[in-house]
Amino acid sequence: MDYIVEYLSALGLAGLLLGVFIESLGVPFPGGIMVIITGFLVNQGRMEFSSALLVTLFGYTAGSFSAYLIGRNLGQPFFARCSKYLHISPERFSQAQVWLDRSAPAFIIFGRFLPGVSNLTPYMAGVSRIGIGYFLFYNTIFAAGWGSLYLIVGMFFGYNYRVFSDYLNSKLPLVGLGMILLYLGYFYMRRLLKKRVKNI
Repeated sequence: MDYIVEYLSALGLAGLLLGVFIESLGVPFPGGIMVIITGFLVNQGRMEFSSALLVTLFGYTAGSFSAYLIGRNLGQPFFARCSKYLHISPERFSQAQVWLDRSAPAFIIFGRFLPGVSNLTPYMAGVSRIGIGYFLFYNTIFAAGWGSLYLIVGMFFGYNYRVFSDYLNSKLPLVGLGMILLYLGYFYMRRLLKKRVKNI
């Protein structure tokens, strides 16, 4: 953690941009913790909130779009060949495809919270050839919410960033899973009601 503080203090917004970009590619990297610590630095007056949020949004969008293009241009065979290097099992790939087929918006927005699927979200959107504008719209919704939340947490909790960053990293996947299950439940009930209305 202290190393990340020193890294951000030295490189500033450029360091944040690089960290968030790597995080959004699905590579194991403490990009979320870097955003929280940036909020801590904002609280100290060493960075500006608006600049940090814009850089976070840009870095996350750029990384996610890069992953989307990889999935769109290389397709499923790429993941089949490189699965052991990317730690992507066929089961995880199939699970991600099921979530995406059920609801693309929910998958793009909440898929990042799902353990074992989060790093596949932008790649799967590309493999499924979801429209670029469609993907960017919903990905931006997630990026804006994610960046704002993590920055605000860092600003409000200051020196306790270690405790709260660990808490967020451990609990947010469960919150995201609950939200996507609620969304899919609502989607299923709506379709069920439409079928009943048609049968009447």
